[in-house]
Amino acid sequence: MILIVVKFKTKPEWSDRWIDLVDEFTEATRAEPKNLWFDWSRSVEDPDEFVLVEAFEDDGAVPHVESDHFKQVMQDMPQALAQTPKIINTTIEGANEWSQMGELSVD
Repeated sequence: MILIVVKFKTKPEWSDRWIDLVDEFTEATRAEPKNLWFDWSRSVEDPDEFVLVEAFEDDGAVPHVESDHFKQVMQDMPQALAQTPKIINTTIEGANEWSQMGELSVD
């Protein structure tokens, strides 16, 4: 599994519109056959920071980056960003889904 976490710092005037800006991209990515998840969060400490957690099957990242919706959002995003996004991109062998947390169990 390819796991990607990206932090986006938006311009304050774009923060309340960020999810609308990336909505079509989000829906198109979630519909990709090799996408495992694609989830946005907004920081509780910084209202201008959004975190994207996404995962793809091992051979799913290249088609994603080559897709029309990816290319389009790369053109649309810069107007709303205060800085270049920060990213962690890694491969996790043998995983394609969330595991349960071993340290905490809820009955």
